[in-house]
Amino acid sequence: MTDQLVAIVGRPNVGKSTFFNKIAGRRISIVKDTPGVTRDRIYVDCEWLGRQFTLVDTGGLEPKSDDMILREIRKQAQIAIDTCDVILFFLDGRMGLTADDEDVAALLRKSGKPIIPVINKVDFSGLEDSVYEFYALGLGDPVPISSTNMLGLGDLLDKVLSLLPQTAKDEEEKSLIEIAVVGRPNVGKSSLVNRILGQERTLVSDIAGTTRDAIDSQFVFSGQTYSIIDTAGIRRKKSIEEESIERYSILRSLDAIRRADVVLMLLNAEDGVTEQDTKIAGFVHEAGKPCILVVNKWDLVEKDTNTMEQKRREILSGLKFMDYAPVLFISALTGQRVQKILELVNSVYGMAHKRVSTGVLNDILQDIQTAQQPPFIGGRQLKIYYATQQGVAPPTFVLFVNSEELMHFTYERYIENQFRKAFGFEGTPLRFILRNKKGSESA
Repeated sequence: MTDQLVAIVGRPNVGKSTFFNKIAGRRISIVKDTPGVTRDRIYVDCEWLGRQFTLVDTGGLEPKSDDMILREIRKQAQIAIDTCDVILFFLDGRMGLTADDEDVAALLRKSGKPIIPVINKVDFSGLEDSVYEFYALGLGDPVPISSTNMLGLGDLLDKVLSLLPQTAKDEEEKSLIEIAVVGRPNVGKSSLVNRILGQERTLVSDIAGTTRDAIDSQFVFSGQTYSIIDTAGIRRKKSIEEESIERYSILRSLDAIRRADVVLMLLNAEDGVTEQDTKIAGFVHEAGKPCILVVNKWDLVEKDTNTMEQKRREILSGLKFMDYAPVLFISALTGQRVQKILELVNSVYGMAHKRVSTGVLNDILQDIQTAQQPPFIGGRQLKIYYATQQGVAPPTFVLFVNSEELMHFTYERYIENQFRKAFGFEGTPLRFILRNKKGSESA
């Protein structure tokens, strides 16, 4: 998940999901499946012309309806509107402008966000007749597209990029560390937040998230300012009646993860790693956020001398894609080891922003390839010429190779493990970008 969010909004049956599915299935989108994670198709990470953003789908809006399900859909859409950077306002070019469209437009104007009127289902042979009336909304130039026929999508994405912030905030100069506390219901998130604020803080302010349904509490400890975000628990879909409610809950927590610098992933010591824990951890991993696995209610577990180490191995086995994360056993109720959380937060934050010089990086890369030769595929061997670090949070490395297709995932995993052994990077995911070196043998 990226730091820039684009929301698809509109009344029912205007083609929002068709557009979303087309984008998700095209090469312009980057969709990575994390092992063991069930993905909800409410968002997709996309790339267009080298820029990345996250696209969020929402249910059909009927602002004046009193139907309970439609009210929940409105809540979910409102979260997307309030947390996004750009709004794609979908309209039906065949049906024309309706009173419901004008009601949705009135709702969107209140957001103050950049809005692109997207006229879907357009017959490009009669373009002017299909689009002209939508200027009456006063939202700027409409963009005509046909999601079904894949027409006009490039122009639309170009306009999205023009409205997205050009550069993200410089994380290395940031003085405030934002911490998101996420997990299933009843694992002790609020108790932990209250314990941290009660024991460790010089309280600065409590900022109520009027639309996020989360509380951002700022405090200072040992000269460092933090903001801790308490989120609603993400429930299993089958434990609630309507999918729209689950989408609403997930979207709130996803926004907290997206805004955070460090994530505290809470687990119940008595339950171990559940399917839903794996799903939530997958969101955190995909977002590229440094994470601490905080195992709460440790005071309720019967122990012997090996219990903690055995439980640590079980947790990391259940979350294999996040085996870089430190595991801390606490009790929010008694305060046991809670004082170690901020120490770990500072540590993994530092690791997420760590830079390695190009010279040292390539010395290690040479040693890695000497110790274990790159793989042969189809009679050809992978060659890694050199590497450079492209960015931080998460640490991102570009590997220049003779052919991207020759990089097997097991060898990339081997490189990651060796980088961690050499440089640390505890608590943060690493990202690798493969690029074919100019002048090398063709793929």
